[in-house]
Amino acid sequence: MHTTKIFIKKNKIGNYLKHAREHYIRDDIYCGFESCDKCTRATSNLSSKHVNKCNLLKNNHYLILDTNVILDQIDVLDENVIGNVIILNTVLKEVKHRNMPIYKRLISIIENPSRHFYIFVNDFNKGTYLKQELTELINDYNDRCIRKACSWYIEHIPDETFVLLTEDKNNRAIAQQEDIPAYSIVEYVQNLTANENLIDKLAKKEFQEKFNAADIFPPHLTIVEIDKGIKDGRLHQGTFRASRDNFLEGSVNIQSFEEDVILRGYSNLNRVIDGDVVAIEVFQKDQWVSPSELVLEDDTVNALDDNLERKELEISKQRTSKKNIKPTGRVVGIIKRKWRQYCGILQEGSAAVYHLFLPADRKIPKIRIETRQAETLKTQKIIVAIDSWPRNSRYPNGHFVRALGKIGDMKTENEVILLEHDVPHSQFSEEVLSCLPKLPWLITEEDEKVRVDLRGIDICSVDPPGCTDIDDALHCRPISDDKLEVGVHIADVSHFIRPYTALDTEAASRSTTVYLVNKRIDMVPDLLSSNLCSLRGGEERFAFSCIWEMDHNANILNTKFHKSIIKSKRAMTYEEAQLTIDDKTQTGSLAESLRNLNKLAKFLKKRRMDNGALVLASPEVKIMMDSETHDPIDVEVKKLFETNSMVEEFMLLANISVAEKILNDFPDCAVLRRHPEPPALNLEPLVKAGKHLGFEINIESGKKLAESLDQATRDDNPYLNTMLRILATRCMLQAVYFASGTFQKHEFFHYGLAVPLYTHFTSPIRRYADILVHRLLAVSCGADATYPDLMEKKKTAELCQNMNYRHRMAQYAGRASVALNTHLFFRGKIQDEKGYILYVRKNALQVLIPKYGLESTLYLGKKDEKLDIFTYNEEDQTQRCADVVFHAFDPVTIRLSMDSKNIQHEKFVLQLVFPVIEGFSVPPLEDVEMPEPEIPHKKRKK
Repeated sequence: MHTTKIFIKKNKIGNYLKHAREHYIRDDIYCGFESCDKCTRATSNLSSKHVNKCNLLKNNHYLILDTNVILDQIDVLDENVIGNVIILNTVLKEVKHRNMPIYKRLISIIENPSRHFYIFVNDFNKGTYLKQELTELINDYNDRCIRKACSWYIEHIPDETFVLLTEDKNNRAIAQQEDIPAYSIVEYVQNLTANENLIDKLAKKEFQEKFNAADIFPPHLTIVEIDKGIKDGRLHQGTFRASRDNFLEGSVNIQSFEEDVILRGYSNLNRVIDGDVVAIEVFQKDQWVSPSELVLEDDTVNALDDNLERKELEISKQRTSKKNIKPTGRVVGIIKRKWRQYCGILQEGSAAVYHLFLPADRKIPKIRIETRQAETLKTQKIIVAIDSWPRNSRYPNGHFVRALGKIGDMKTENEVILLEHDVPHSQFSEEVLSCLPKLPWLITEEDEKVRVDLRGIDICSVDPPGCTDIDDALHCRPISDDKLEVGVHIADVSHFIRPYTALDTEAASRSTTVYLVNKRIDMVPDLLSSNLCSLRGGEERFAFSCIWEMDHNANILNTKFHKSIIKSKRAMTYEEAQLTIDDKTQTGSLAESLRNLNKLAKFLKKRRMDNGALVLASPEVKIMMDSETHDPIDVEVKKLFETNSMVEEFMLLANISVAEKILNDFPDCAVLRRHPEPPALNLEPLVKAGKHLGFEINIESGKKLAESLDQATRDDNPYLNTMLRILATRCMLQAVYFASGTFQKHEFFHYGLAVPLYTHFTSPIRRYADILVHRLLAVSCGADATYPDLMEKKKTAELCQNMNYRHRMAQYAGRASVALNTHLFFRGKIQDEKGYILYVRKNALQVLIPKYGLESTLYLGKKDEKLDIFTYNEEDQTQRCADVVFHAFDPVTIRLSMDSKNIQHEKFVLQLVFPVIEGFSVPPLEDVEMPEPEIPHKKRKK
């Protein structure tokens, strides 16, 4: 049988259209019980062997859940104690609509046979289907459907007990009136016979009355009030970003303002957490302030702590520079929370069952949780979720999710890094692995017919030492006296990863390979990343080749693309390739190929620089590990060779050539990469720093900026230019992937590379964007067929959004891994090192130590204590003490040690060695050479 639903909808021109939608009702939908002789048998994970024991009920029973129980208590449902659960299709659809991550977690539980969860399609079952009343709210309708399904089960399987768990008091009362056993999830879990520590995992919206103190924060506006305020122009919407240096400050990006709006002080922040979408009220201009120059850490314990009040007072008294004021405001409401699960530790000294949790991410506030496992958990890294943040609590309320492992254990610490940066790192599922080719994998005659055979050409790869995911190789050979053939050969990963497969879905979700110190989280399974797709020396592999004809000045005469079969003659490191080029006794074809590639690369690089490409900088660090213990034994800045630049130039050229091809053939759905020009405001710190040093940094164009940076050198400070470039890097906007049909042509420009078009084609083993580009290029070349999603602009844009997010998180995770291992290396060490001042703050100096690529803070006085001996000049951003003046980029010598008292946030402690300031500096260690005394000094040429 079927029913017909009628929908009346108003169209764009004001006419009303009637839509009829049929809803089929069946009487053969399986209830899930093996003992049932009324239903047609199908697969079910429900089991009479699993027993739910609860003191509220005498018998074993089956659970039926409402939507909010799943949304709020998924961490409880994750536990094996809970089993024989019936998930109604009505509830499943609502969970999917309201929270996709929780929906995915629920599906993984349902698909696990040992958990005994079963989906009952109640909305198509003749005995449980209900028609929605015309005036009935959707929530009331769903509750009625759930109660109807419960009653049906009670009647259908009279020998079993069925219990409804619902958080809605009204729904619970109605269910009990209808003779349905109904309880809240909290009540049920508290009475479980084997609840173990399950109570700790209950999401708690409010804590006990003992915490119901006076309000600390103003109330948030309702969504209705927020909507009205935004429409009236009184309020503004934006995403909150917490300051890394000052827990009492943050900012919100708003489209109608050129600059971010500053939020300062606990009351004005009003319970906002990094990433939340908020409604803010912007103050009148006479109340605007300049960004704080203070570096503040939240080390307070509770809302009444004098320390907090002192810090609030200190930041409120900060003098505001009229030249540097920014729009300022306060949070009046929350539009969308960006809460997630957080890693961290319990704070020492907490009492009873209520404890403060310290998140690893400094931008997240402490969280109050309830746990009876404190003695066990205080030595563990744990995961906590936020449930609520009442007005009367300085901290949000949350609940314990699970323990990760011992604090300080490297496996645990790496897990924290991956979780904190939302890096998918579970093992590949059987469904994904089933998509892989079977070994031994062999090239067939059919493969040879559709690919260009390049196995006879001297091709080689050049990569970092120990690289196993080799996705690019090169060749260069003369084809006449005045012409060279140059090839970039990229692993043909798209041959193995086909659209709409589980392998493709997983690769798209992960989007990128993540590199930690001594650990790699692959985007694709190891069989592909380190074997079949890796262009290893001496092995036949499938490739996608970009071939140019060039003259000896690197001018491109012709370009072609095709799929190929290659056999790399050798996999070389950058250093090996450099030695081969420099060793004139090596005259073989590989050596000549590398020399020609290196010569051509220099022409390509000069041309890029002449066009205005930027050479930026960031301190890249290499951690040397002990082969047995895997402990860090040395930290050094990575050494670069000419061959690094050689490979980079040809990868850039291949990416540019492919971008031109795919955009020409697919103007709406080409996957490209753009780097927006930074607004002048972003570059202000760079311009100011240059001005203080006596250099004019011209930011009219990328080319002018590049020229300015090239000229900003000083003989007495050889590292100054590198620091300026580091600062310039931090002023840039991020490069992002996008679908060509979503931007105007002039917005495609890549500012850093100074090219009108760019994409990523050269690393498909570790970037999903490159796989999409390979598919587009294959269609362009006639080497593969298209598929619907590839030509869908909206779908491509969604994939780009995820790729941008995953790429950013992978970068942060990599940096966090380097920081962790650097901290391990410095534990127990005290040494003096040469450094340079990167920023001058009101109460601190940010110091860069080039030898280790480290950046840390030298506080100008004891923590939370003002030192009168230093005078901060906000106009020229200097700190003065008697005859010593600290400017940005001045060299200093510092004493470097590690403070491990806070096991959650180990940090470097810096002390000044030179210049010598009586009562503040420490004497040097004997083996450190003192820098020349001219800088810093009191006289500096303007």
